[in-house]
Amino acid sequence: ADRCTIWIYDKEKNELWTKVAHGIPKIRIPANTGIVGHVVSTQTEYFTNDAYDDPNFNRDVDKKTGYKTKALLALPLYDNEGNILGAFQAVNKMTDTQEFSQEDIGILKMVAGYSEKSISNAMLNEEIIKTQKEIIFLMAEIGESRSKETGNHVKRVAEISALLAKLYGMNYEEAELIKMASPMHDIGKVAIPDDILKKPGKLTDEEFDHMKNHTTIGYKLLNNSDRVIIKSSAIIAAQHHEKWNGKGYPNRLKGEEIHPYGRISAIADVFDALASPRVYKPAWEYERIKKLFLEEKGQHFDPEMIEIFLDNFDKFVEIIETYKDI
Repeated sequence: ADRCTIWIYDKEKNELWTKVAHGIPKIRIPANTGIVGHVVSTQTEYFTNDAYDDPNFNRDVDKKTGYKTKALLALPLYDNEGNILGAFQAVNKMTDTQEFSQEDIGILKMVAGYSEKSISNAMLNEEIIKTQKEIIFLMAEIGESRSKETGNHVKRVAEISALLAKLYGMNYEEAELIKMASPMHDIGKVAIPDDILKKPGKLTDEEFDHMKNHTTIGYKLLNNSDRVIIKSSAIIAAQHHEKWNGKGYPNRLKGEEIHPYGRISAIADVFDALASPRVYKPAWEYERIKKLFLEEKGQHFDPEMIEIFLDNFDKFVEIIETYKDI
């Protein structure tokens, strides 16, 4: 065949989509249109050697790609549980006859079998990551609810952390990793007694020392996992209260001894804490926050990251405003 295409069935949107390798953006079509739509809905193989005279053929894709389909063969793809996954399509037979036959279906089925396994495994991996993310956010929200924080706090910290990571020069995958991991920064608070965690007034020195333990508790809870998201969460839980000048806790790490994830989440956590109202204080005005971060540049926070943060301050404010507590 001149070309082959794998179409994936999006059950939620009832669409079929493909991203072809010819510099053309992703294509989406209604799941009940075209020959691939017919194949997916009937779950039977189908071929035609005169596409433009076939009532099932959808010319819209050719219009988008500038390609001319003559002969077309398609068959359904299934996941590991036998559910419809999409369709494998071969276009324009490259033989003297330029026509597909019943024999070609058997050949394509062998090829499709390998595709089914590869796609199913990739989707399963995506599902595992999605599940991890949902569990992390759920656990984070449970942890924050004990200290009277809202679920939006962890959303804001996640979005702020991801944006700062991208602006700092991290690639998309690593920024997304920080976004998924950062909500667990305070998970260790689940082990802090209520009389300390929910105390309305200022903590005593002894109480504050006890509160500091949430960093090491969070690290111990998370660090034994082999999952990269959870291990990243462990780093953030342990280091988001460290300071650039070495006066933070729990390990008084200094400068680049602090992992970039810890430095990023420190800025995100403090910014959200200041910009959002708490039971013990109103939200700070943004100019006051900018002044504080400028003062703490090279003291509490990584000076390079603070430069980036302040240069893009309005973008971070937009995150606070988008996910405001109601």
